[in-house]
Amino acid sequence: MGKYGTIEEKPVKIDKWDSAALKNALDDGAKKVMLDKFGFTESHKLMDGRLFICTVAVVFAMFALVWDYFRPFPESRPVLIICVLSYFFLMGVLTVYTTYMEMGIFLVALDKDRTRVDPDNKWDLASKLKKYDDKYTLSMTFTDGKTNKTRSGEITKSVAEFFDENGVLCFDLYEPEVRMLQNRIATDKKE
Repeated sequence: MGKYGTIEEKPVKIDKWDSAALKNALDDGAKKVMLDKFGFTESHKLMDGRLFICTVAVVFAMFALVWDYFRPFPESRPVLIICVLSYFFLMGVLTVYTTYMEMGIFLVALDKDRTRVDPDNKWDLASKLKKYDDKYTLSMTFTDGKTNKTRSGEITKSVAEFFDENGVLCFDLYEPEVRMLQNRIATDKKE
């Protein structure tokens, strides 16, 4: 049993009409395959960037709140303006970060070098599921730690192939798809 448990023990049941829940269930399933079945390690650096930007924005907001408490409004006006503008600027930075850096990536998995001599290989998993569409796209990108060359691939399938009529994720149908995509990209990198 892996660190996160197994899906076979606790079936994932969602509202099959909720596209966000469908996407999240499939994302979690792919994450479990990569971490539990392949033994990769999750990297949190991408999420840490988002948390850092949010933390700085909240610090500006808290500073404005404390400053206004000790020096009421007419006197605190310039500090409040600077803090509010900084907060909104950082929210713009956060939007750019999530749009162009994260790009829908829900997992960065590291294939650790056993000898700890070479850099780790990296697997990025991203997904798409439009609001009123049944086509789920799982994208995988492999980055070689030594050469920095990338290989990628994706699968697009109907969510109906992975969920039964009650909204339970059929992990035994989904896992082979994730494994085949990973194996195809891993085989491409060896050629």
